[in-house]
Amino acid sequence: MELIEHLNWRYATKKFDPVKKIPPEALEQLKDVIQLSASSYGLQWYKVLIIENQRIKEELFSYANQHQILDCSHLFVICNYTSFTNDDVDGFITRLADTLQVSRSTVVEYGDFIKNELTGKSPAERTSWLKSQTYIALANLIAGAAELKIDACPMEGFQAGKFNEILGLNEQGLNACVIAAIGYRHSDDPASARKKFRRPKEELFVQI
Repeated sequence: MELIEHLNWRYATKKFDPVKKIPPEALEQLKDVIQLSASSYGLQWYKVLIIENQRIKEELFSYANQHQILDCSHLFVICNYTSFTNDDVDGFITRLADTLQVSRSTVVEYGDFIKNELTGKSPAERTSWLKSQTYIALANLIAGAAELKIDACPMEGFQAGKFNEILGLNEQGLNACVIAAIGYRHSDDPASARKKFRRPKEELFVQI
């Protein structure tokens, strides 16, 4: 299984080579990986900003203080939507019917099911649910990057409110949930020599 080999190769890169940039064709493949990610009900209620503008990265760095932001080729900012309405579900159902080339009436019950499920959540549960979707996309991004021998470092410790302000996310009903620096490891990144450490399987899994 090549995926295991790729995952053993990757690590949370601490120092990127600022000269090496991801080629356009590889960037498109990473977009494909995220686009094909699973999500609850297939809604994919998140948006991904891909930032290569150095000035913007420098501004964001002030509110994250992680140098990978400055040196990476591209910074992925995965944003969850902050709210949703029944109209959003209706739009999803229309696109679903168009994609499947079926009458909308054949999938409208699915839309009603989604509405019932989501309206039953409390505001806090809705927020948590919307944020959790972004991590599925993040996981696929990391695995896909590893297959392409592109380095990645996922990060949370940033000031989301400031990111939202700088990137104009509030006006779009979006929130910066998690970020990932993507690029190529520097030849003298000390983290590259570390032995991979994970919990042993006997502690991690329970087979019933």
